[in-house]
Amino acid sequence: MPIGMIIGCIIDFAVGLACIIIGLMVWKKQKLSLLHDYHYKHVKRADIPAYTRQIGIGILIIGAGICITGVLNLFESSVWWIPLFGGIAVGLIIMYRVQKKYNGSVLG
Repeated sequence: MPIGMIIGCIIDFAVGLACIIIGLMVWKKQKLSLLHDYHYKHVKRADIPAYTRQIGIGILIIGAGICITGVLNLFESSVWWIPLFGGIAVGLIIMYRVQKKYNGSVLG
């Protein structure tokens, strides 16, 4: 396996891991500061725990898909795109629905 491909796998895994960590921090520690303020400016104080849990899970799913892609690419798999696009699609759908529900719109 060429070194460039290994580096690409490491980058995929690192980006995915960073998304997982950010998702966990938003979810478990309710770190709204990791999000842009227009994403949560209309969220009611009472809804913050539910909002951060669901947004964090969406970010975490995206990160998991990217991590799995990096691992699959180490084995030169031809199905690397399934977890990548699946994770991104599911994560974005979750985050879109949460934004509409708690913030009123996606763009503030």
